[in-house]
Amino acid sequence: MAPRFRADHVGSLLRPQELKNAFRDASQKKIGDQQLEEIKDRSIRDAIRMQEEAGLQSITDGEFRRGSWFFGFVQAVDGLTTRDSIFDFRDDHGGHATFQSAYVEAKLRRTQGITTDEFTFVKANTKSTPKVTMPTPSLVHFFRLDGAADPKVYPKMEEFWADLIAVYRAELMALNTLGCTSVQLDEVPVAMLCDPNVRDKVKAAGADPDTLLRTYIDAVNQIAATKPAGMTLAMHLCKGNYKGHWMAEGSYDAIAERLFNEADVDTFFLEYESPRAGGFEPLRLVPRNKNVILGLVSSKTPELEPLDTLRRRVDEAGKYISLDQVGVSPQCGFASSVGGNPLSIDDERRKLGRVVELANAVWGS
Repeated sequence: MAPRFRADHVGSLLRPQELKNAFRDASQKKIGDQQLEEIKDRSIRDAIRMQEEAGLQSITDGEFRRGSWFFGFVQAVDGLTTRDSIFDFRDDHGGHATFQSAYVEAKLRRTQGITTDEFTFVKANTKSTPKVTMPTPSLVHFFRLDGAADPKVYPKMEEFWADLIAVYRAELMALNTLGCTSVQLDEVPVAMLCDPNVRDKVKAAGADPDTLLRTYIDAVNQIAATKPAGMTLAMHLCKGNYKGHWMAEGSYDAIAERLFNEADVDTFFLEYESPRAGGFEPLRLVPRNKNVILGLVSSKTPELEPLDTLRRRVDEAGKYISLDQVGVSPQCGFASSVGGNPLSIDDERRKLGRVVELANAVWGS
């Protein structure tokens, strides 16, 4: 089973300056909602053209309608707000950055589309395949653990998970009605459980990392159980991506056997752009009916990776998994928030083009 596209990308793209300014001006009431939407529409059309010109066939809206990769979900789902996460970001220089994650303050309900408007707009503006991205259910739990939900609202966590999973099932059904065939779930907590330091912090907070892994995989599987026929479901494993920072590191060894074999998804997008990800050995555990997209091109830095270096990396991965099951992409999105990573849109364009060039070199155009 080959991946749908040999060259792909994770989803988020760098916002043009006009769009950044529009978000700022809207927050300061200098422009109205209609003007902001017009600028979003124009910026997304340009982003679609850039992806098509790079040679990509999997097209997103760059997540341009969202303040961050997950905030659109928080805004769309009744019962969610934000509070401080118990985890933070770090970089190579010892810097740290805090952030706010989801917090459940009332019963979780889907009363409007989450990604349906995003999909509809992209579908109307490309002849290629629109891809929708959403955070996994673990986002709503992991970053605050026992403090993820008001205990008066959800005294029993079974009710919390049931309501949350129902939100996703309804969204997939709505997307299917609109003609969506490609959905990607962005999974950060499971990827963070690769890191021994994160696992220790989880234990110190009174939770068990392996129990969390089972819980989070089960939540995805309950969603996938009602996935419409003809829709592919991917999971991107992300260890944190904020202005060049990350939250975790470590090999996939700690999660690979259970995740690859038990998670009912078609494709895994795996970060492999730096030594922080460990080696390719865990790929030996990927079953033949699932695919892997190797995130070999960094979305965190402007330096363009040499094609021959990337080709050697693909060949190295091929020692552990059949290349029939493999594609390539950047390791993460380019802008998990409006601010984006420390590179330019021209850098981004070159990197997306390099991904397509690599795929053509390995598998042919």
